[in-house]
Amino acid sequence: MAEVVRMPKMSDTMTEGVLAKWHKKVGDKVKSGDLVAEVETDKATMDFESFQEGTILYIGVEEGKAVPVDAIIAVLGKEGEDFKSLLTESPAAVTAAPVAAAAPAAIVEASPVAPLAAAPTVISTSSDARVKASPLAKKIAQEKGINLNQISGSAENGRITKKDVENFKGGTSMPAFVGVEKYTEVPVSQMRKTIAKRLSESLFTAPHFYLKMNIEMSSAMEARKIINDVAPVKISFNDLVLKAVALSLKQHPKVNSSWLGDKIRYNEHVNIGVAVAVEDGLLVPVVRFADGKALSQISTEVKTFVQKAKDKKLQPADWEGSTFTISNLGMFGIDDFTAIINPPDACILAVGGIQEQPVIKNGQVVPGNVMKVTLSCDHRAVDGATGAAFLQTLKQFLEEPMRMLLQSNNI
Repeated sequence: MAEVVRMPKMSDTMTEGVLAKWHKKVGDKVKSGDLVAEVETDKATMDFESFQEGTILYIGVEEGKAVPVDAIIAVLGKEGEDFKSLLTESPAAVTAAPVAAAAPAAIVEASPVAPLAAAPTVISTSSDARVKASPLAKKIAQEKGINLNQISGSAENGRITKKDVENFKGGTSMPAFVGVEKYTEVPVSQMRKTIAKRLSESLFTAPHFYLKMNIEMSSAMEARKIINDVAPVKISFNDLVLKAVALSLKQHPKVNSSWLGDKIRYNEHVNIGVAVAVEDGLLVPVVRFADGKALSQISTEVKTFVQKAKDKKLQPADWEGSTFTISNLGMFGIDDFTAIINPPDACILAVGGIQEQPVIKNGQVVPGNVMKVTLSCDHRAVDGATGAAFLQTLKQFLEEPMRMLLQSNNI
């Protein structure tokens, strides 16, 4: 008996998916476990394997088409079997009419006829195109390098004539620059849609407040040099910050929390989300139980996650379950910024780059290396004094890294 194949829900936030690529066509036989298609979700492009067996009788979604979760995308059954009743009876059925696939982003000059496919649209106009002038006046002005915007027309309604151009006394030693206005529009990706929805809900639902602190990183820089002399992998400043945050959260569990409406969850485990920038937006893979892991383990995990994110290979288990998030833009030359809380976490730490600047030590002004951090807090779950105490502990761990290393079993 013929069976419908529906768009699967591949993540907790997925509401629709894009059929990125079909690996089977109508008439192909499919076994359970066969790769049928690739689906672009809000976070990654994932393989869709069949849980059914049979012959593909119908494909209702072309490559590049977005459809909601549970919508019919194909029908499997016996060769020659009638399946049309399945499509008309199902409220989530997808019409069989061909749909043009979305074209890749490109800059295209505007034309009188709009493209039928979902291709990017570009508008192009020149400044001279908006000036009222005769065709001959425009031709002469172009040959002489005269910008028509500089000429006052003598004809009706200010229209510029050949005579106006020939009598123009402005400078013509250099051709006038004529700019062209352009813009490119591209369809919003599933990932970008979800980022926009979740962060908008976070910013306008959770009452944010922000705590800033300067951390002197000279001792941490020295410690990192020593550690990298013996560590099996290269340890980054971000790895040191992540480890220090994890240990600080163990001392301040109220920061390691989530607002659940009628209750607050105080997490005893420490799972730290690490914001990773990719082409389509932002992904937040999670380093689990970070407080108990060595710096080399943290470094290896983060590097693996970054590569998987760029390759769109992250799976739901990689990005779910964070209790706190770190967003670090220091490597991009940013020294200070604020971040929007990543729900359901109650806090996120924005980390800037390390800047050389004078600091006071023992009453003396000496060269220093300062890193600015900003803690964004959900005021429903975390109070100002609670967040401030967490930052003080974090500052101690990074300014006196031996405190942190003594709590770790190994590097």
